[in-house]
Formats: sequence, structure tokens, C-alpha cells
Amino acid sequence: MNLTWTPQERRFRDEVRAFAEAKLPEDIRGKVLLHQRLERDDYVRWHNILADQGWGAPSWPVEHGGTGWNALERLIFEVECFKAGAPRLLPFGLSMIGPVLMKYGSAEQQARFLPRIPRVEDWWCQGYSEPGSGSDLASLKTRAERDGDGFVVNGQKTWTTLAQYADWMFCLARTDPGARAQRGISMLLLDMRDPGVTVRPIRTLDGGHDVNEVWLENVRVPAANLIGEENQGWTYAKYLLGHERTGIAGLGHCHRELGILKRMAENARSHGRPLLSDGRMRDRISRIEVDIMALEMLLLRVASSNDGAPGPEASVLKIRGSEIQQDLAMLQMEVAGPDAWPYDPDWMSADAAFQGPGPEMAAAAGAGYADMRKTSIYGGTTEVQKGIIARQVLGL
Repeated sequence: MNLTWTPQERRFRDEVRAFAEAKLPEDIRGKVLLHQRLERDDYVRWHNILADQGWGAPSWPVEHGGTGWNALERLIFEVECFKAGAPRLLPFGLSMIGPVLMKYGSAEQQARFLPRIPRVEDWWCQGYSEPGSGSDLASLKTRAERDGDGFVVNGQKTWTTLAQYADWMFCLARTDPGARAQRGISMLLLDMRDPGVTVRPIRTLDGGHDVNEVWLENVRVPAANLIGEENQGWTYAKYLLGHERTGIAGLGHCHRELGILKRMAENARSHGRPLLSDGRMRDRISRIEVDIMALEMLLLRVASSNDGAPGPEASVLKIRGSEIQQDLAMLQMEVAGPDAWPYDPDWMSADAAFQGPGPEMAAAAGAGYADMRKTSIYGGTTEVQKGIIARQVLGL
């Protein structure tokens, strides 16, 4: 793999950097860099700004309305946008159900749903995890029973990220209860506005409620909303999870948080001197920076593979990305000191995002630390990823 950027790639990097600097709204930038909560409108505005530029679907092929960028261009785009303080692009449509529809969806489903994803005309959520069926997803209990030209769905989903905003859910449900665990599961596209769908928030450690439980009571889903073949949903679910885990690596997020960490350490004082002048602190920051560089090299390897389908490497990325994000959040909280725990977004000013580790930045560090605890759990726990690596790579 050639690690030297070509002149064309450097020009592309500069183009993305200039675009993000000029077009990213300052109120959104301030919220992101201060770890404040984003609202639905914040995400939608940024998606539409990118769509107006023709960059609404960075990872999609041109024939489906994407940019047709190669792996390195997508990586440059992600890192530069994150460094500028842009929100993460919503993965549920772009990186999860979008690729599944392209590979397994019918022509009618592709024509109906794909064009609406880049501008978030349809907001998607993921209906996988259930109480007692998170890491062991094959044990899910939600049922979908045939009824005429459709299905009737009953069950409960949990940890459903941003379901409070969602228009649609891609939902796993058991359509053959007599089949073995991984068989008899189907993937359905479920309208969140239909009767029988109830969304209830779950409060997390940082005080937010971005995750939810979703109750499904006699929800009718037309057969036209079945992805692929009935009882073959496990195949589609594994394909989707590979794309999700690669995205959870969060390389752009790591680059941005590293920059924030350095700025905090430079402005913090220890015995009257910048904390960054302490050799032990510089060593810890350097170790994380080296870890991020190694993560970037691995991500490039996976993204550049010929088949385009993430394998066990996605599990390695998921593990290391989660660990590095948690290490960054931990060190930010240590730099912030004893003021790192209070968090009240109502009094926090977005201007503090561009300053040192004052009380606002300190509070944001505490919230970020609490929020990052979940990265080693969602998308498949670290223990599950190690099991996948052991089976698929080591043959255990």
C-alpha cells in the first residue's frame, strides 16, 4: 500500500477542508466541538449542504446517486469534515440500509428509498437489539406473522439510536419460529408512523436520551417491504453489521478529539506551566496519536479490498476504534480535572468550544467520557468481536 499522497489527493484534501470551513454552520460547529447535543435539524441541515455540493452519499456508487469516490477520498472527506467540527453523517441510511438495498433490495425498493436517504427525507433507525438479545442477536423474539399480503409484527426493540426522529426502521423479526436460531429471521422495512409503534426514551450516563426502546404491537407491514427472501434476513443482517462495525472505528472522530485534547493540554496549567509541557502527558498523547495512525492504516487496507464486503477485519477495526475513542475521552477528562463531571447544556456556550479547558469544556469532557463507555458495547461487544476473529481468522 502506497502511503504517499499524490498531488491530486492533496488537492482533494484542500478542497474538502475549504468547503467544510466555509459551509459548515457555526452553531453546528460549536455544538459538535463542545460535545453538546445535536437536534434533528442540525443533522438535516448538514446533510442537505453536502447534497447541494453533490457529496450527499460519499460511499455510494455514482449509479445510485453517490460520489463514486475511492477509499482514500472517502477517508480524506471523513477526517477533514470531522476536524472542522461537522456532525457524523447519519449511518443508518447511508452506511447500513443503503448498501443492503443496493445488494439485496428489489428494483422498486431501491427506486423508492435510496434517493431519499442523502437529504434525510427519510430518517432511518436500526431495529436489531432486544431485551436479552443484543450480543446474541440470533435469539431475538420479535415475531412477524404472515397475514394476507403482508406481515403483522409484535415485539420490542431496545437501544434504538435516534428512533425519536425516525421515519423508518429496518427491523429483524422471526418469521419461522420453528427454525434454528440463525434461520427463520427476515428483514422488514417498517414505517415508524404506523399504528402500533411506540417509542420511549432511555436516559444514558451523559444525561441524554439518544437511545430508545421501541414497542411493536400488531404493526402491519406490506410484503413489498420484505428485503430479499423470507427467512434469509440473517444473511442481510451480517452484511449490514460488517459495514456498521467498520464505521464504528470512528477515525475522523479520533482525529478531531485528538486535536481537542492537545488544545486542552496546552491551555491547562500544572504548577503554573502548560500541562502539555509535562513529559508524561506528552508521552500519553503521543501513544494515542500512534494508535490513531495504526488504525488509519488498517482502515485503508479494509476499505481498499476488492470485494467491498468487510470481513473479520471489521471486528478488529471495531475493537481498536472503540478502545481509542475511550482512551481519548478518558485523557480529556483527566486534563479537565475535577470540574469534568457537571453537565448542563442550557448554560454552556458554544464559544467555549474554541477556548481552553474552562468550566464549559471541562463539563463537556465529563459528558464525552460517559458517552464513550458505550462504544465497546453497541454494534457487537468487544467479546463478541474477539469471538468472530477467533473463528474466522484462527479457526478456533
